[in-house]
Amino acid sequence: MSKSGTPIVRRKALILATIAEIGEAGTLDVTVSQIAQRAGMSPALAHHYFGSKDKIFLAAMRYILENFRQAVSARLKTAKSPEDRIRAIIDASFDSSQFEREIVAAWLAFYMRALQSPPARRLLQVYARRLHSNLVFNLIQIFDAATAQQVAQGLASMIDGFYIRRALQDRVPDQQGIRQLVQDYLELWLERENRIDQSA
Repeated sequence: MSKSGTPIVRRKALILATIAEIGEAGTLDVTVSQIAQRAGMSPALAHHYFGSKDKIFLAAMRYILENFRQAVSARLKTAKSPEDRIRAIIDASFDSSQFEREIVAAWLAFYMRALQSPPARRLLQVYARRLHSNLVFNLIQIFDAATAQQVAQGLASMIDGFYIRRALQDRVPDQQGIRQLVQDYLELWLERENRIDQSA
């Protein structure tokens, strides 16, 4: 391992350890010592790389959000129509990189943190705006503007809602079942739009 690569590798190890600790605890009430121990380094080194526990949490949030962005981008590359792109966004939302139990627990903890932390709130607002704009951009090519906004809100609410259920309940559909339920919601709107077009 090169010296220049060591800080990058160690920072990532701390970020992954943070997600794992939060996922295991189900809360942000974890210590830098716990995170550092899981990452195989000292608390002093963790503070050296991030400065504070809050900054480690923010780095973990950015890491999860970047994984989501990459999952969306990878699927959009092969999508050929607005409908395909909407379905790609739904699929990416329940990608294994996002929907593992520890990641879901971390998401929920970060939502709670956003109630108290302006930087955390801004990060989650970036995620929400990006999800909404990506959905609306494609939905508006199928529906009128008002309906596109309504469908986007419904899809985003279902995605967020299933994350909460996944974090708090054991009896929820599996990953594929959840994905299908959200796709079914889109399908109902598409069928409604087809009926309107045929009756016009």
